[in-house]
Amino acid sequence: MSVRHWAQIGENTFVAGIWLLYWIHRLLGRWPFRLALYPVIAAYWLARGDVRAASLQYLARLQAATGALGHAPTWRDGLRHVGLFAETLLDKLLAVSGRYRFANVHTEGREEIYAIAGRGVGGLLVTAHLGCLEIGRAMAGHRGVFRLNILVHTRHAAQFNRLLKRLNPDQDVNLIEVTAIGPETALLLGEKVAAGEYVVIAGDRVPVFASQTVQVDFLGHPAPLPAGPWVLAALLKCPVHLLACIHEHGSYTIRFEPLADRVELPRGRRGEAIADYASRYVAALTGMLKRSPYDWFNFFPFWDQTNGSDRT
Repeated sequence: MSVRHWAQIGENTFVAGIWLLYWIHRLLGRWPFRLALYPVIAAYWLARGDVRAASLQYLARLQAATGALGHAPTWRDGLRHVGLFAETLLDKLLAVSGRYRFANVHTEGREEIYAIAGRGVGGLLVTAHLGCLEIGRAMAGHRGVFRLNILVHTRHAAQFNRLLKRLNPDQDVNLIEVTAIGPETALLLGEKVAAGEYVVIAGDRVPVFASQTVQVDFLGHPAPLPAGPWVLAALLKCPVHLLACIHEHGSYTIRFEPLADRVELPRGRRGEAIADYASRYVAALTGMLKRSPYDWFNFFPFWDQTNGSDRT
């Protein structure tokens, strides 16, 4: 049986429902929002066996590899996992609309990357579907430290992206469709990095038209990851950091963690070098998941994901 690519699963973000819940929160606050959210989560959980299976697989492997949960995961952990995802969607809307209380957000590694940006040096930020990256987006734009150019799969979440645009038409973030990357796009990104801007790319999902993947150990099992971030980093000749955002201390923690001053892919051992950089990324990612186990939002068979050429 062929495993569907994650992008074929469709937009499961309940955009209309999220919009309704956003207004409940705006008018009444967080607790009425949560009361309205619980039946939505329960119905979604019961209706989507694939989501339940993907969540349980991830949580079981995280527990086996790190002991982060402290117990074998049960259906309660799965509900908590999906519930945190739903609350994170609200925080995405609040962050983009400027209504999130950024004063409560903690940062780690900020001084180093701000110093780099202050010298007019751009770079690559490799992210994951972890926590609420819109918090980091909004804070970067608000403080004007550096400009972000985010590579996204907008066809997969077009409705949600349109919703974010409605909330803040003037947000200072440049979104670039990830499936359109070619020589011209690479040249454009090179110009942006040379101008001191940052390119943001996810390192945990294989794009639809990915031509190359790399397999690394993740939570004790081999997982396919895109080689694209490391190939792009080698072309851009710039510093590479992990950008992560997790729930912590009653709000969020944003972490910038250096992965490489510069990515080198020598002839004869290119594949080995890509695997090494991807392993560094996975190690840093695992460290964040140990701190906040329910912040991983890949609700599909992650360890079995394929690229577009594998689909039937």
